[in-house]
Amino acid sequence: MKNKKIIVRLAVLFAVLAVISGLCLLVALLYDAIPVPEDDGALISPNGARVIFGIPALQEISESIPILELGNILTVTTISLCAVTLILVVLACVLTRGLKKRPTGVQIVIEKLVTMLYNLVEDTMGKHNAKFAPYIGTLFLSSILGTLLGMTQLLPSATADLSVTLAWALVTTGMVWYNNIKNFGFGAWLKGFTEPIVVMTPMNIVSEIAQPISLAFRHFGNVAGGGVLTALIYAALAGLSQLVFSFLPDMISQIPFLQVGIPAFLSVYFDLFSGFVQALVFSLLTMVYVGGACPPPEEIPDNRREKTEKKGQKAN
Repeated sequence: MKNKKIIVRLAVLFAVLAVISGLCLLVALLYDAIPVPEDDGALISPNGARVIFGIPALQEISESIPILELGNILTVTTISLCAVTLILVVLACVLTRGLKKRPTGVQIVIEKLVTMLYNLVEDTMGKHNAKFAPYIGTLFLSSILGTLLGMTQLLPSATADLSVTLAWALVTTGMVWYNNIKNFGFGAWLKGFTEPIVVMTPMNIVSEIAQPISLAFRHFGNVAGGGVLTALIYAALAGLSQLVFSFLPDMISQIPFLQVGIPAFLSVYFDLFSGFVQALVFSLLTMVYVGGACPPPEEIPDNRREKTEKKGQKAN
């Protein structure tokens, strides 16, 4: 029975890897053939990520209602997310092979990092919410890898696309609403919008809607803004280089000497430091929001706690 489960898991893993590898291979083969407007060759533009494959009929609907973004089946952001997933799956498989009861080498580092993650979740959300540690860890690693992917210049940063950070924020908001209703009931959740006084109801509703929006735009704005600022400085250095070295022969003066080295320091800040900080902030806010919807068992009404315990017993 145990061997059968292992075979099924391996089959699912290889299926996922095959799909992701196929998508990446498709992009590699067709990338140069993708039509791009003459005035926009960027992978990520103000109009969204570069579309690789879409359904024309649905894309026409999106033109009249832009917020829907229908019909864009495959974009470069999708490929970036597939690459992030592939990296995480491969790392998980490699780093968990041959685990020993007495850890040595890399296993010691991995166990220490996992322990730190659980301690952070328990300190922020309470020990009763330690079950959310895998979700927080996945969110944190996906954010960091999604940002660092832009440094390869092969694919754009996944977090530089608003649709990615907004999707993560909506998942977090969905978890908050689900746990609020689960722990306190639907009626109590609705009643919460009228507290502390009924007059505050519109403000509470706006605050609830603004929560995922602010969560998404904070992460997206910092990453995308850093990329734009780096590109502007990079272009300015090219012009400054020509101005400073204009006294040299034409062939030499055209070489952008000032673009060597300086952009690397900017990348260290905007891609490494800022990317890490934003991933940490996004994860911490997620823990705060979800933790607020999952109080300790003694703070949950008795009838809701008994109902949850009965469901847990039936599931077991």
